[in-house]
Amino acid sequence: MMTSPHAHPFYTCALHPAHGGRDWRACGLLHYSLVRIDHVSYAVPNSCIADTVQRIGSAVGGRFIDGGRHPRYGTRNFTMPLADGCYIEVVSPLDHPAVTAKTFGQAVAKVATEGGGWLGWVVAVDDIEPITSRLGRVASKGSRVRSDGVVLEWQQIGVTDLLHDPQLPFFVEWGGSPSDHPSNPAPSGIAIEALEMCGDAERINEWLGAPIETALGGIKVIWVDGDEPGLVAVHFSTPSGTVRID
Repeated sequence: MMTSPHAHPFYTCALHPAHGGRDWRACGLLHYSLVRIDHVSYAVPNSCIADTVQRIGSAVGGRFIDGGRHPRYGTRNFTMPLADGCYIEVVSPLDHPAVTAKTFGQAVAKVATEGGGWLGWVVAVDDIEPITSRLGRVASKGSRVRSDGVVLEWQQIGVTDLLHDPQLPFFVEWGGSPSDHPSNPAPSGIAIEALEMCGDAERINEWLGAPIETALGGIKVIWVDGDEPGLVAVHFSTPSGTVRID
């Protein structure tokens, strides 16, 4: 099991008959799983992925790495390591049957078809079993081969909920060595400063099992009005100052 390098954990309770797996205030003696922000994901058409990687990389002063293809989901990505164990993902759908067959592919394709933008944010857990128990579902397995030949493997759950309610993060448990996490090696001076969100804080708190601010550690939440819930923009602290990417 990969232990994430994040420094700002909180705990979420597993399903329990007495509490329905929802009330984090009442679950003091139950099984807990470490949860913290892992990455933010930006989806675009495959024809635009190179330009998007160049645009975001130039704006924040960082370099993206070719993350390879996700054969189970029919997608591909580029990732940029950030400070505090986080990273940016730029992801696109491929001309592959898995795009329509798998929920993650559907979610990526939906945003890409609408012109591209922030797909959402993702939280990591050290043990996904309490989350699967709470949601009453089985986690989906994912993998990809990086350009350097390293195979990354993980389990994820909650993408269906993201697809229908984009303000909600999905959960991921990484496998393998911590040194292979996409946040390594982290560049100096680039970090997520704030998430600009449209949505309902109580709905997100219920989904996470704890306040969103706790999950994000020192990362701020800027609530904005909008027609649709979801991640509107991400503010990055860089050596040149704060950069907002929408």
